[in-house]
Amino acid sequence: MKSKTTSFDIAYRAGVSQSTVSRALRNSTLVNEETRKRIQAIAKEMHYTVDKNASNLRSQHSDTLAVLLFEDPTSDDSQINPFFLSMIGSITRACSQYGYDLLISFQQASNDWHADFEDSRKADGIILLGYGDYLDYAHRLNKLVEQGTHFVRWGPVLPVQPGITIGCDNYLAGREMTEHLLLQGHRHIAFLGHASERYPEFFERYRGYVAALTQAGIAPDPALQLDAITTEQAGHEAMQTLLVQGGACDAVFGASDLIAIGAMRAIQERGLKVPEDIAVAGFDNIPMANFVSPRLTTVLQDTKQAGELLVKTLIHQINNEPVTSSMLPAKLVIRRSCGALSQPEAGPVP
Repeated sequence: MKSKTTSFDIAYRAGVSQSTVSRALRNSTLVNEETRKRIQAIAKEMHYTVDKNASNLRSQHSDTLAVLLFEDPTSDDSQINPFFLSMIGSITRACSQYGYDLLISFQQASNDWHADFEDSRKADGIILLGYGDYLDYAHRLNKLVEQGTHFVRWGPVLPVQPGITIGCDNYLAGREMTEHLLLQGHRHIAFLGHASERYPEFFERYRGYVAALTQAGIAPDPALQLDAITTEQAGHEAMQTLLVQGGACDAVFGASDLIAIGAMRAIQERGLKVPEDIAVAGFDNIPMANFVSPRLTTVLQDTKQAGELLVKTLIHQINNEPVTSSMLPAKLVIRRSCGALSQPEAGPVP
């Protein structure tokens, strides 16, 4: 009976060392692309399959990545921000492409999720999605850094922060969305969402909103900024408060789609029309944004690219390769809720 092909057989055939074969089969960038593809082609031709048990014993790796998904207040029982659902799909596909299994763990923000997840050999590295109050979260990130845990997170890319982060350019997207509303003739634009360093993604969107107003010669009105977390109910309550206060408001920029959708409901309950009386825009482009009436203008964050980059960056970390934080561009998705009927459904942020 013919013996099973080993990595040493591939190394002999390719004229390289066995360690180079191992790196190439893990898609390590320490092996140049031409050599990597040649080794992978030889492995396929020789019907090579990885003995994960033997490989893991040699490398002390589990060949598993973990996603820690933090609970979020929602209108259903899922406790999962819908924005992250499509990202999980792209993370799963990317893990498969790199030959890793994926462990998804649902966490309460108050739990000791920063404990030795990697040291327990459950996973070689961790992807963090969601976090709540950033100031409470940051010290746990510092703990991960101190204990040498391989991790990468989705969130705001800040000048000084623990670990590696992949995120959207929230400031630019917030500014461009506000500029779009200004171009539609709106001058009294409310911002619904926390504007503090405890919620840095919202804060960056708010800073972009303020910059656009200031550039247009409009002084930001503190009465038109109301705090709201990422839920439809929070957006509904914030908009109700704004309407009761009776302040001049001809447009609303919700810091998330759920906030914006809740605001739309409050506007319509008062007998007002969107966008004829008050235009509304959101952020995230969750599936629900395309099905509410009117359809919601929003900001698209590329969750496919984000998921792939999170996995790729984490694997580079595990392989002791250099990694840096990355900020992805965003796109405006123009729909009926802001009144821009002549605009295309989607387009790049100018």
